[in-house]
Amino acid sequence: MIRTKKICKFCESPRMKISYKKPKTLRKFITEQGKIIPRRTTGTCAKHQRRLVTAINRARNIALLPYQYNVLDE
Repeated sequence: MIRTKKICKFCESPRMKISYKKPKTLRKFITEQGKIIPRRTTGTCAKHQRRLVTAINRARNIALLPYQYNVLDE
């Protein structure tokens, strides 16, 4: 089985910025439960993963993103 190397989306396109003010882009890096997806899964480099984590935490702090999503028991 050959694995393809994942390329960082932020290194690939410099116009794509990481900001806590853009919750739509940050939601792509959060699971349904509200956990931050690790860099080995998303393919982001270490530099941009650190920036993503701080942006997600800032967005959570000012209530742009939830800390966790409500799971309804059925």
